[in-house]
Amino acid sequence: MMPAKPSRAHWWLFVPFVLMLGAFCLAPTYWVLVNSFMADDGGFTLANYEKVLSSKFYLIAIENSFWLSLYSSFLGLLIGLLATSSLRFVQGRVRQWVIAFVNMSNNFAGVPLAFAFIIILGTNGAITLLLNKMGFLNGFDLYTRAGLTVVYTYFQIPLAILLLYPAFDALQDDWEEASRLLGARTVDYWRKVVLPILMPSLLGTFVLLLANALGAYATAFALTASNVNLIPIRIGALVAGDISLNPNLAAALSIVLVAQLVLVTMINQWVIRRRRYA
Repeated sequence: MMPAKPSRAHWWLFVPFVLMLGAFCLAPTYWVLVNSFMADDGGFTLANYEKVLSSKFYLIAIENSFWLSLYSSFLGLLIGLLATSSLRFVQGRVRQWVIAFVNMSNNFAGVPLAFAFIIILGTNGAITLLLNKMGFLNGFDLYTRAGLTVVYTYFQIPLAILLLYPAFDALQDDWEEASRLLGARTVDYWRKVVLPILMPSLLGTFVLLLANALGAYATAFALTASNVNLIPIRIGALVAGDISLNPNLAAALSIVLVAQLVLVTMINQWVIRRRRYA
């Protein structure tokens, strides 16, 4: 039985989606791209990009944002992978409660998340004082890049679990049994069966986690203000700052941020394509 062809009325259902996409994604992106090439007098210029790429201050912000996002995305993906694989062995209401908790944790970000970590792992946080008394966490500071890595990894884990959870449905229980009958160990089963099947989902999830971390602003600003030099904080200062107001330079920084994500996405697609045709 052939599937029914969509009628003209069905296509009209896409109109609200197209309008939302144009109003909140394409139009702002176009505005940012155009303004990144504009001077203060309204003329065309490359000075904004020259300042971003020649200023050590902004180059450090680009480097900090990239490595912070890369580390937190990798750790979040690794922990999310282990947690999602464990959910396959949990049945009934326990799994439903875990998924509900993960979904709720995925929405717990921004200033409330920063406040929670200040209470727990701040200078006088409950866990900080306890671990310092036990001889651990000597020299750890939540308000540095290392502390931000811990916070970023925390809000990356629920998103990684939610993105990887459907991918594990492609795995069948009898595959592991068949591999054991052929003499494969658990490590061999994961290395030669599970990871090759999950690799496209893992790479796609990693890109989304990287985008989530690169664009994070509220949590980093609430924790460190301007103590840690990151691109989102620099963009916020240039857009809303009373002293260093420069929206055109902020637009150029935004395009650099988008370029980082586009580069990672292109590498991801290249790796997937090579694995597909290998």
